[in-house]
Amino acid sequence: MSMYGGGFGGFNAGGRPTVGAAGRKGNGLPFAGIPDDLREGVAALEAREPSHGDPGVSFDPVADSGTRVSLGRLLIGRPGLLLAASLAILVETSLLQAGPYLVQVGIDHGIAAGNLRVLMVITACFVAAVLLTGVATAVRMRQSGRLAAAATRDLRVRIFAHLQRMSLDYYTREKAGVTMTRMTSDVESLQSLLQDGFAQFGIQALTMVVVTGLLFHYNAYLAMITLLLVVPPLTVASLWFRHAADRGYNRQRDAIAAMFADLSESLNGVRVVTAHNRQERNVIAHREVVGRYRDANDWTGRINAIYGPGTSVIGLIAMAVLLLVGGRMVLRGSLSIGELTAFVLYINSFFQPVQQLVQLYTQYQQGKAAIGKIRGLLSSSPSVRSSASAAVLPPVRGHIVFENVTFGYSPGVPVLSGVDLDISPGETVACVGPTGAGKSTLAKLVTRFYDPTEGRILIDGHDLRDVTLESLRTQIGVVPQEPFLFAGTLRDNIAFARPSATDDEVWAAVDAVGLRSLVERSPEGLDTPLHERGQSVSSGERQLLALARAFLASPRVVVLDEATSSLDLRSELRVEAALDALLEGRTAILVAHRLSTAMRADRIIVVDNHHIVESGTHEELLEAGGQYATMFETWAAHS
Repeated sequence: MSMYGGGFGGFNAGGRPTVGAAGRKGNGLPFAGIPDDLREGVAALEAREPSHGDPGVSFDPVADSGTRVSLGRLLIGRPGLLLAASLAILVETSLLQAGPYLVQVGIDHGIAAGNLRVLMVITACFVAAVLLTGVATAVRMRQSGRLAAAATRDLRVRIFAHLQRMSLDYYTREKAGVTMTRMTSDVESLQSLLQDGFAQFGIQALTMVVVTGLLFHYNAYLAMITLLLVVPPLTVASLWFRHAADRGYNRQRDAIAAMFADLSESLNGVRVVTAHNRQERNVIAHREVVGRYRDANDWTGRINAIYGPGTSVIGLIAMAVLLLVGGRMVLRGSLSIGELTAFVLYINSFFQPVQQLVQLYTQYQQGKAAIGKIRGLLSSSPSVRSSASAAVLPPVRGHIVFENVTFGYSPGVPVLSGVDLDISPGETVACVGPTGAGKSTLAKLVTRFYDPTEGRILIDGHDLRDVTLESLRTQIGVVPQEPFLFAGTLRDNIAFARPSATDDEVWAAVDAVGLRSLVERSPEGLDTPLHERGQSVSSGERQLLALARAFLASPRVVVLDEATSSLDLRSELRVEAALDALLEGRTAILVAHRLSTAMRADRIIVVDNHHIVESGTHEELLEAGGQYATMFETWAAHS
């Protein structure tokens, strides 16, 4: 707002673009590096980048800090920046109100009195006030921008740490796009509010208080007319707008989360979409999702279109009445022209904050809806968590016992019921059975991705619930059916569980699983970048990389979930040879889709109808002539 009610508050605090470490090896980007002719320039840009420091948000596997997220706490998290921004707001607001007063003095004591010297002094003071206001505005924008950036950085790290803490069931029921919205759109709404919204709110609110006092100072009668004409209708309109905006902006946040979720799912499944010619139908479906977001925006637009012009009409009518009343007072000689001019300018300064506050309330509602969604995420608790009294699991031999274990992903729908199983140290047990029988669930319970509904699971006599998750999972290696490779180098992916591993240890894992040929033919050896999800290597090589990752981690217990089910025969033979190296001397649970993998185990268990229905060696189960024998005959006939 300028000295006449309109301007310094409209600028946005901009930040210079950041430059990432694009040229360094092992950075996780899916290309080999930047051209040599650009490296010097990138290095110079990186040298000017500020250090981000420690955000002060650490990962606690037991629980969150318990601090409730609120707009107030985000602001007071940096008291130095908040104080500097507040002082700048105070100075800026004071200087903004000097304009009408200087105009009144210039008219009454300069123009009307014919005093050129007074007019020149007032003009110089006016220019000085404008320049000082610009400086105060720049300081305020700088400090509020730094405050918003620091607060939202801490919030992003806290959300990410909380997502790392959540159990697998959260990601099963929550769409990835919705989770991404919490980290992106919602946090960005908060940053916009913190960066400019609260500063402007302080300026406009302070302006209304100061201007109200000045109006009563100039003429109490006119000031009372102003308040009586403006305050009651504005109060009614604001209460209506608040109720309507609460509904509208919550609906808007839900709609944008649904849009991100649909987009994420379509992009992740683009190969399937293309293969089945789903492009046109997906466009139609996404159009419906985007349409709901448009409808939510239309709703908020309509209520703003009613509230904004409505408050303008109230202000203009009040100003017209005051010009009539004040003009008559000037004609009677009870008010000077300069005072009336100043009064009108101050009235304009009174109404413009009302208009600004309307827009700020809209921004506040968006931020409030966003923080409600973030608060809902942070208030959720992981279903699997270490208790405060959990002990560190000592090095284990690998003796695993299931005692009357019952589990279901949904209440009242058991996947496993009353399961008893004893696995000796160093023993390899293969789990076979029909799809959906609960084979993979056994593996997930051993790694404590889920906790049993009833019963307990012991490892070397320790109940899994009584040990810390970190100490348990450092001694259990997991190789899933679809191994996930991160965007990074071959070394990064192999040493994922042990980033401090030496080159010799990494090469030992490479040789153990038969990956040397892949590494040697790669352009940069172990430092060769992989594309996202490992798309630059074959399925068999991705599986071998996952086995090398598990081998390097040196676990005492290994869980393999159908590690060869999606491979061709040649790749399967390579992976099975790598499995022999990985499983040697370790306790292992193999979830086997192919019986050729199960036959390599010391013992085979058949899971069906929520129970373990058979258990024994390959030969013993064939002699028993039960379910396994039938499965083997079918497999042998088709292999």
